[in-house]
Order: sequence, then C-alpha cells, then structure tokens
Amino acid sequence: MGICYAIVDDEEPGRTNLRLAMEAHPDWCLAFECDSAVRAREALSAHRIDLLFLDIQMPRESGLQLARELAQQSEPPLIVFVTAHSAHAIEAFEVHALDYLLKPLDDARLAQALERARLLLAGRQRGAYGRALRAYADGPAYLEQIGVRSVGRIDQVQVADILWCEAQGNYVALHTASTTPLHRVALSRLEAHLDPARFLRVHRGAIVRRDQAVGLSVVGDGSYLLRLRCGAEVAVSERYVGAVRELLGA
Repeated sequence: MGICYAIVDDEEPGRTNLRLAMEAHPDWCLAFECDSAVRAREALSAHRIDLLFLDIQMPRESGLQLARELAQQSEPPLIVFVTAHSAHAIEAFEVHALDYLLKPLDDARLAQALERARLLLAGRQRGAYGRALRAYADGPAYLEQIGVRSVGRIDQVQVADILWCEAQGNYVALHTASTTPLHRVALSRLEAHLDPARFLRVHRGAIVRRDQAVGLSVVGDGSYLLRLRCGAEVAVSERYVGAVRELLGA
C-alpha cells in the first residue's frame, strides 16, 4: 500500500478535481473523502492516514476547527490546507511552514506539496509537524516560536532567541546568538506576526529586537547604521530613522 491520504471538502467538484489530479501520483492511496468536518472525524477514527487535504471554508464547521483538534495529537497527519481566496490564512500558513493549495488546483503546486510531505514523512517528522501545527492553531496573537522548514524537516525557533531578522531573497535569516536559520517567508509577512512592542522595522530588509539597539551612526555617504548588542551593524533607511532615534532616546 502507498502513502495514505484523505480529502475533506464540502464541494463535490473540488473533491473530484483533487482525486483525479492525484491519479498522476500512484504511490499515494486514497483512504476516504468527506464533505464535512463531522464526517471527517468519524473517518479519521477508523483510518490512519499520512496526509489530509482540508478545505478551509465549509458550512457549519470550518476546516480550521478540525485542524485545531488534530493539532492536539502528538503525531497528527500532515495537512495541506485548501483555500479559494483567504489571503490572511495563506500568510499564516507560510509563517508557520504549513502547506496549502489554492483553488483552482495547480498540478505543479500539488506535486510540490506532495514532495514536501513525502520528505517530512520519510524523516519521521510527524512530531515536529505537530508542534508547528499547534503553534498555528493555538498560538497567541503574536508568534512565540517559528516553524522553519528545511529539506525533510521542520525545526522550531523561539522568537525570544531572535536578535534581528534579515531579508535574503525569498527567505528571512533569523539571527540568534548561535544559529541563523533561513525561513522561506516575506519579511513583511513575518513582521505582521511579530510583537511590535518587542521588534522594530528599521529597513525594508531588516527588523531588530528593540532591546538589541545600542547606537546609531551616520556613515560617509549619508546612510545610517544601527549597532546591536550582539555586535552586528544593521542598515537603517531614512524612513525609519525617526523611530530608531526615538527608541534610543536620541
């Protein structure tokens, strides 16, 4: 038997389209499909699955409610959330290193999600995934930990350990005292989930922890550098100079 998956979507065309798309991946075996969270609970109690395609917007009970329940398991099935247009939900999924598909279904994006799931399963990462899912489902308004996805892994970085964040292409480097993991998310999206009482944007490519700021200097070309307690120097753009000076009491 291949890797087992299930589909939960209240719309029959959505279930059918996904089931037909999955035929291009014969090593994945369909365990069941349901049209509601209620029926999904019954099926999940009878089947152990590896991956759940879960529609977000369903009548009576949303997919997110079911995800919150599954998040309480020590090793929940991996979830690929399916959504038509929820920009806020997509932002949250990316910040927490969770996967999603947009309707209408894109075959290449589906293949990418399946490969990510396959690597996590091969690396026996259900427990780590469960922690990332719980952080998403039950977390506070602002992040306390960040799920960072690498090849076949999800690791947790404590926000309290982050000294500053630096945009690097499609990634953000999370600078801590000992490591600098790369998290695939836009810096602006990450910023929306960081407590502004603890972190300050100082440049289009940098966010610093407020208690790290120790001094601001002007360099020869008229640009600014912020010195941090950890020894790093971070560029400050003109747009944010006022906020940095206020922070420093200058």
